[in-house]
Order: sequence, then structure tokens, then C-alpha cells
Amino acid sequence: MYWYEDEVKGLEKERVKLTHEPSTLFYGSSSIRLWDTLFDDFKSFNPINLGFGGSTLAACSWFFDRIVAPYDAKSIVIYAGDNDLGDGRHPEEIFIFFEQLANQIAQRFGTIPCYYVSIKPSIARWDLINSLRYTNNIIENDIIKRDDNWKFINIYHKMLNKDGYPDKEYFQSDGLHLSKKGYALWKQAIYARLSENFHAELI
Repeated sequence: MYWYEDEVKGLEKERVKLTHEPSTLFYGSSSIRLWDTLFDDFKSFNPINLGFGGSTLAACSWFFDRIVAPYDAKSIVIYAGDNDLGDGRHPEEIFIFFEQLANQIAQRFGTIPCYYVSIKPSIARWDLINSLRYTNNIIENDIIKRDDNWKFINIYHKMLNKDGYPDKEYFQSDGLHLSKKGYALWKQAIYARLSENFHAELI
């Protein structure tokens, strides 16, 4: 976990400089960290970007107390698991780290609305697609069965072309990180889910 330290320390420094308390925490890997329009895209939800490059679900759990716990979160959006697969972890192992992170969130924040964005199908990691599908499946099924405050945001099928492969227009040239069109697609899917809960609170 040592090589994450510089970015984690950077996030800790940003926390000290804040003049307001964010409501919606976006936490996870570089797909979150590189989202440079995130604040404007979700402005009505008072967001903050807590992504750190290369992070895994294991790292998100490891650094939870330093990065996430200091905030007074009203909702949390998570994207991680992609790099766990890239590092060679098995779906069951990734699921254990997800459960650990979910428990940490529950202990710190109670039953706030939580959202897990499914692991994206990418060109660069297409060789891992079977493990990716299985990981998404076991996380989604656990959320649906046991945790009413968790919602699964399935972006998997939205990112495929008509032939069932990752659509190039959603990715940068490395075939892994998202393009502007990719982020536009994610914004639409995540915004819709966040809005469901927002409207429910108003009723």
C-alpha cells in the first residue's frame, strides 16, 4: 500500500483546506480521480472527488479511515475492483474486500445511501472478462439480497457495442481509461440513480 501514500496525503491536505462539507463522496480508482468535470456534473449533490490512481477495493478499505471517515457523508459512490482484477485477484477475494469496505461505511455512517458502479468492460482487460462478469454478479447479488441502502449502478452493458465488445468511443487510446464520451455515459447512469434517492427523500 506504500506507493499510494503521495496521493492519499494529497487528499488529506485537501480535506483540511475545504471551506464547506461535501454531501456525496465519490471514492475509488483513477476512473474517479481523472473525472475532471465531476464537481460540475454532480453539483446539485454537493460532491467531492476522493479517487486515487491505481487503487483497488483492497486499498479503498485500507485507507478508508484516512480518506473517507473524516467526512460527514450523506451518500457515497464507489468505483473500484477493476485494478484488483488487473493485479490478479480472484472474484471471491475482491468480494471479501467489498464486504469489508461496506462494513466500514456502515459502522461510520450508518444506513446512508451507497452506490457501487459495476466494473467496466475495457479493451485493455478483455482477457479478464469472465472474472469481471463474475465479480460484478456476486457483488450485485449480495447488495440486492442483504443491503437495502446499497444500489448497484450497472454500466457494463451500456459500454458495449452491438457486437458485444467494449465500444472504443468510451475509452482513451490506452483502452482502459475513460474518454469524454465515457464520462458522459457514466454521468447519465450515476445521476439517474442519485436522483432516485433525492426525489424519494422529498416525498
